[in-house]
Amino acid sequence: MGCYVAIDIGAESGRILAGELKGGRLNIRETSRFSNGMLRMGGHLHWNVPRLFEEIVRGFSSIAAAGIIPDSIGVDTWGVDFALLAPDGSMLGLPVAYRDPRTDGMMEKFFKLVPRETIYSKTGVQFMQINTLYQLFAMVRAGSPLLAAAGDLLMMPDFLNYLFTGRKTMEFTNATTTQLLNVHTGSWDGELLEAAGIPSALFRPVVRPGTEIGPLLNEISNRTGLPPIPVIAPATHDTGSAVAAVPAEGSDFAYISSGTWSLMGIETRKPITSPGALKCNFTNEGGVNGTFRFLKNIMGLWLVQGIRAGFAEKYDYAELTKMASESQSFRSLIDVNDIRFLNPDSMPGAISAFCRRTGQPDPDSPGAFTRCALESLALEYRSVLEELKQLDAPPVSRIHIIGGGTKNKLLCRMAAEATGLPVFAGPAEATGIGNILVQAVSIGHLDSIGAAREVVRGSFDLEKYEPENTPAWNSAYEKFLELKEKK
Repeated sequence: MGCYVAIDIGAESGRILAGELKGGRLNIRETSRFSNGMLRMGGHLHWNVPRLFEEIVRGFSSIAAAGIIPDSIGVDTWGVDFALLAPDGSMLGLPVAYRDPRTDGMMEKFFKLVPRETIYSKTGVQFMQINTLYQLFAMVRAGSPLLAAAGDLLMMPDFLNYLFTGRKTMEFTNATTTQLLNVHTGSWDGELLEAAGIPSALFRPVVRPGTEIGPLLNEISNRTGLPPIPVIAPATHDTGSAVAAVPAEGSDFAYISSGTWSLMGIETRKPITSPGALKCNFTNEGGVNGTFRFLKNIMGLWLVQGIRAGFAEKYDYAELTKMASESQSFRSLIDVNDIRFLNPDSMPGAISAFCRRTGQPDPDSPGAFTRCALESLALEYRSVLEELKQLDAPPVSRIHIIGGGTKNKLLCRMAAEATGLPVFAGPAEATGIGNILVQAVSIGHLDSIGAAREVVRGSFDLEKYEPENTPAWNSAYEKFLELKEKK
């Protein structure tokens, strides 16, 4: 029996979950929720970390007021973004968000210093301009005074752990998203740091998921009423925590952590950095229990968030999905990973422009835009599975979709139809659940991640989607591949 608190912060919202493990079952309840989002200021996009910290502290106070005294606390966030600290430990400016355009063109400039093949052989990380490497390289090229003044760099969850405990660490799963960690040695890669002009002294040694960072600072205990309970680094990258909660048996499955991004792949014991993996642009992100997450980052439900914003938030997500279900199938498709969808001024405008470039009709309604995005996402899932086959990955007999995207039943059904594989959806709160269960394993309340996944299977209902209408999806897939080539 144990009680744990998970702080799970995504790009759109944050939540605090309390979990109680009893009799082999996990009961969770959300104790607080708060919004998150990018703050445009001074020509850049930032994260409002002071506000996030205050929201978390208020959440701690609510937990204490409810009489909940957890055995431990753990935090997870998205990857690639970071905070810079002065030598005295104070934060230097607000962290810049990964969708900020400062990284435009930085990958190509860095390839002139270090070839793609060399970078991939060292890091095994998918090439995306949002990666920490290119964010820092942009700062170096701009002569950033903040970078020159910095004494430490901490990834977002590591920075929050520092605010909670006063201790500076860098946890493995989030560190691998930087494209600066050598996945073969587990250490920061000096050659890449030197080539980019990034001071190696900024980087702390890497700790593994499940490491106890330290107790809550007295000042936080005094403010909230919580005792100085231990803060544990779970898989601090939200996808790492989510995959830890995949309710699967055996190894013949693929997972999709579905939310703002769709992270799709398999678990491996060793990183795969072959020329084929480079060509397909797969990433090797750190996992729990000595594993790697061999996966692809796919743009995800960010597309639907952008569609909703493009229609002035007149419709909620359920309304958009309903309208999509009533719209014409396969009228228009897009390459969901086209860089022009990363942070457009108007998502509907960007989708329409893609359709015009590729000789397709413009979507003509909010439902048509949403159906275009969802069908294209499902077809991209099939594309990833086909690439895994090309790379001689172990056979996949089923797909587990976890995270908030499981609430979109239309997308889950489309995923089954597009891939021709059964899809098991749930749990929706996989990230917080995985965070909690890694804490439980760390403390010794569970023996292993295998035991943790057994707890998930016994505690949460899954919804199964069987593939249907495969011929129509086969035809759509051929069209989809042609569009990706001609865009």
